[in-house]
Amino acid sequence: MDAVDREILAVLVRDGRITYQELGRAVRLSANATADRVRRLRQDGVLAGYRADVALAALGRRLVMFTEVRLRDGVGYPGFERGLADFPQVVSAAHVTGEYDYQLRVACVDTAEFERIIERLKVDHGVRELRSRLVLREIALDPTRVLRG
Repeated sequence: MDAVDREILAVLVRDGRITYQELGRAVRLSANATADRVRRLRQDGVLAGYRADVALAALGRRLVMFTEVRLRDGVGYPGFERGLADFPQVVSAAHVTGEYDYQLRVACVDTAEFERIIERLKVDHGVRELRSRLVLREIALDPTRVLRG
């Protein structure tokens, strides 16, 4: 990956819907050369996909929590992970090291909805213990910073 590839990625991170012609102008290449580079970045697994950034608050999900989850003994990770699909409020999940097994990012309409999720996780999905923290505000970081260096 060279400097032009990094430049292409930086532009795509800011605007994943840009045309090859516009992208080529931004990085001083032809549209065809740009398209070839983007295809190579995809084939190499560097460019994993394109996603929309959904504003959770605009969907009414203003209560965002980081919730650490510890499973009961004997509960398998694959079953728990499949079960997360039952919760549209869980916007991301990570299997982590440390005293808890998972960290979930949960976006709810209100505390009553969050309470129902906690109960369902405990009763139906093998959760032994949870620890949650309320997100007061998100900090906007430049997403292209990972391309430096």
